[in-house]
Parts: sequence; structure tokens; C-alpha cells
Amino acid sequence: MTDLGPFSDVSAAVVASSLYSPDGQGRAVDVTQISAALKAENSFLWVGLLDPTPSLIDGIVAQLGLVPELGQDMAAKHRVAKVMDYGAALLVVAMTVEVRSTDGLPAFGETQFLIGSNYLITLRRGAVASHAALRQRLESRPDLLAQGSAFVVCELLDLLIDRYNLAHDMFEQAVEPMEQAMILRGLEKLKVRRLYQLRRDFQRMHNAIAPLGEVCRRLSHREFLPIKAAARPLFADLADRVYRVDRLLDNLGDGLSFAFEAGMLIEQAKQTETTRRLAAWAAILAVPTAIAGIYGMNFEYMPELQWKYGYLVILGLMGTICGTLFYKFRQAKWL
Repeated sequence: MTDLGPFSDVSAAVVASSLYSPDGQGRAVDVTQISAALKAENSFLWVGLLDPTPSLIDGIVAQLGLVPELGQDMAAKHRVAKVMDYGAALLVVAMTVEVRSTDGLPAFGETQFLIGSNYLITLRRGAVASHAALRQRLESRPDLLAQGSAFVVCELLDLLIDRYNLAHDMFEQAVEPMEQAMILRGLEKLKVRRLYQLRRDFQRMHNAIAPLGEVCRRLSHREFLPIKAAARPLFADLADRVYRVDRLLDNLGDGLSFAFEAGMLIEQAKQTETTRRLAAWAAILAVPTAIAGIYGMNFEYMPELQWKYGYLVILGLMGTICGTLFYKFRQAKWL
């Protein structure tokens, strides 16, 4: 078997690699032949990678004639969206937020876009959903592919934002029942744990989504060599969409915070009510306890003990005082 060097793991990492002619017809291109394929006039190369190895990335970067530092940046794992300018190429990093169907929890990953004048390299790492449906739609519209790599990136970012919206909708469905439960019944141990998990996920989603708005704004205002002027307004629209999704998430997080505060107030009210009840009963029981304590003392001379009706009077006195206290506490709504 021939040693392919950095391309020995191609079958596992390359999802698709196609060269599109002006009429929209695409043909498969081996990643070992990228440099030769780019020599075709009026063509557009789109390579999709999934969790590639650093050696494969370095091999593709070398064929594109780019600096090795670019390969190192693509191989590194990023935590926030960013844009890195390499002159003839532009590297855009976007964070993916997708909801897993198994447990309903968010899955975080990243998608990188290496944009050139006549090529686009997409790299997915940790992303659940693929770009296959979008690629098929664009292949059916040659006029869209003919607009170049920047336009395709706009379509891919638009797809990522759609998934942001989907994640928001699924989180909203999880938050609303919890808000109602906290308002009606207050906080419970399991709800507090679930609330902490949701708030942590909200923060991670905000950290993943918000920086993409600034990236799109930069792409719409600054002059980058691979970005055509006609594509800049599209990035401005994407920035607005990102900001809207982020505001929706903020509103959802604020609603959860308000529900938590309401749950805390309900718990405090319950504790206050319990404390009042205990204090009221303690005051009532203190009366017979005090009287019984007095007559339990071993004094030698207590004249009322010789009285025929003393026992009944003392019981009546205790009952009267306790009944009066009970009535007053009921009026004060302590009991």
C-alpha cells in the first residue's frame, strides 16, 4: 500500500470534496489534488472536514500555499467565535450550539471556515448536525454557488443561527414548566439542581453565541481580501440575527431568574408561616406549663390547695387564658 503521509486518514475526516464549475456541476476531488484542482478557471472548491487530524490540516494548508501558522490555528480548539486574517485567506471560527435528541441537553462544538478567493474549507469539530442538506440545496442552484465562497459561508452561518433558534425553542419548553412549578410550589432540592444546570447552560450558550455577532459585524464593515463587497450586507444581516437570538436567550434567562426569586420568596413565606405557628402554640402551651410549674413547687403552705373548688378554678383559668390566646392568634392569622 502506498504511504499517503498526512493524507492517510482522508476517508475518516473528509466528508465531501467537490470542485464546482460555473454551471454548478460538481466533481469529486481528492484532497491530495487540491493544488491542481484550483488551477481550473472560474471554479469553486468546497472541502468539508470532520474532526481532522493536525497532519491532514497541515497537508491541505500546504497545498493551498498558505503559511504553516494557519494550520496550527485550525488544529487548535477554540472557545469563542473569532476571525483571523491571513491576507489571501480568512479563517472564521463559529461555535455551534445544538440540542441532543437523547437527553435534551445542549451540545457545544465549533465550525471553522477557511475562505479563499475560489475555495472554501469547512471544518467541524464536536458538531452534531452536518451541512449535507445545505450543500445539496446549493448544488441545485448554480447561481448561488457562482457567487463564491463568502456567499456560501453566509449560508452556513445562517444555518448555524437557525440551530441557535432551535436550541432556544427547546430550552424555552424546558424552562416554562419549571417557572410555573417554582411559582406555585416554591423551590425543591431537585429543582434547584436542575435550575443550576439550566443557568450554567444558558451562560455557555451566551458565551458561544454572542461573539459571533461581533465577528459578522467585522466581516460586514472591514475590507478582507477574500470577502467581496457584495457579500458584506449579508454579514450585517447575520449580525442582526445573532443579536436577536442572544436577546431571546437573555430574556429566557431573566425569566428563569425571576422565577427563582419568586420561589425563594415563597419558601421564605412558608418558613415565616411555620415560625409563627410554632411561636403561637409555644405561647399557648406556656400558660398551663407556668401554672403547673407553680403548683408543682413543694411549698409547705399554699392556702388555695385547701379550697374545695381550687382545682376546677385553676383548670378553668388555664382554659380561659389558652382559649383567649388561641382566639387572638387566629385573628392575627398566626394559626
